[in-house]
Amino acid sequence: MTHAPRHAEILSAAERAPDARELFRRASARLRRHLPFDAAVWTATDPETGLVTAPMVVENLGAGEGCAAYWQSELLEENVLPFRDLARAAVPVAGLRAATGDLPARSARFRRLLGDQGVDDELRAVLRIGDRPWGVVSLFRMRGGPAFGAREIALLADLSGPLADRLRRFAHPSGPDGDPGARAPGLLLFDEHGEATSINEEARRYLALMPDGPSMPTALGLRLPIWLIGTTLQARAIAQGHDRGNARIRIRTLDRQWLTCRASCLSGPGGRPGPTALVIEPASPGDLAVIVAQAYGLTPREFEVAQFVARGLSTAEIATALFISPHTVRGHLKAVFGKAGISSRGELVAHLFAGPYRP
Repeated sequence: MTHAPRHAEILSAAERAPDARELFRRASARLRRHLPFDAAVWTATDPETGLVTAPMVVENLGAGEGCAAYWQSELLEENVLPFRDLARAAVPVAGLRAATGDLPARSARFRRLLGDQGVDDELRAVLRIGDRPWGVVSLFRMRGGPAFGAREIALLADLSGPLADRLRRFAHPSGPDGDPGARAPGLLLFDEHGEATSINEEARRYLALMPDGPSMPTALGLRLPIWLIGTTLQARAIAQGHDRGNARIRIRTLDRQWLTCRASCLSGPGGRPGPTALVIEPASPGDLAVIVAQAYGLTPREFEVAQFVARGLSTAEIATALFISPHTVRGHLKAVFGKAGISSRGELVAHLFAGPYRP
């Protein structure tokens, strides 16, 4: 039985969404008609690191108060079907019961969290293009519901690429942004238990610009968004040898600024574990160039050519540097111009690399 009619209905609703949050809501509502579930979490991810960022939509799970424990388990415990593995899998969708031979308690996440919350099965998906994850989805069925089946898994898998494509298009440049107010880096410190212990005023200003979403109370008298908690958890996962890579996300604020949030674990006297530092600051043009290139769907070679253009190299110089012909360079530039909707090298630099423009 073909998924085409259901597939088209869901994507049509997503295509009309004005932003990523509304895309998640519309896609979830349409998907539920054909793939029943009791609760869901939809969240955007940073396409380079795969870490969760805004927006995040939580359905029928309260105010998302369990999100911090969920992501702590995801990043710091050995689990079945971690999102980082699904992002690289041949099929980026899998059901917990199907993957464990109907023994979900093999997963630490189920033993410690989901089982006690009445969850019977979880269907997970990574919304990706190639190896770049633009979002992740968790669908839950509560006690008494059937396990997610092969046809339901296939339906969601068919939606992975098209929904990711729509998500990445929301990262296209939309013109100059306003002034975020605080230009100096914001800093938060967390103790070895993950509790926030101190914050500077710049960080408070940046937090006030964060979009709405699930958050966690702190002893500092403020709530921290789950995506910041997830970034600090990733830093701990790297320090403890659970994962590699960077604890970094890019996030768009309410006034359409882009911020970069980076976390790292410090060491104390005698090499003992120290606090975890989270730095929040305006994203640099270099930080944003990659995500903008991905938003436009540039290939690695096209992005490489664009970088040389930004450095001021001529067509002949780019050809020499890349060991290709000038004709091939011009072909790549034509493709870049077409994808970005521009017509000159100056516009290319302004869209991908110039400071006043943000994706």
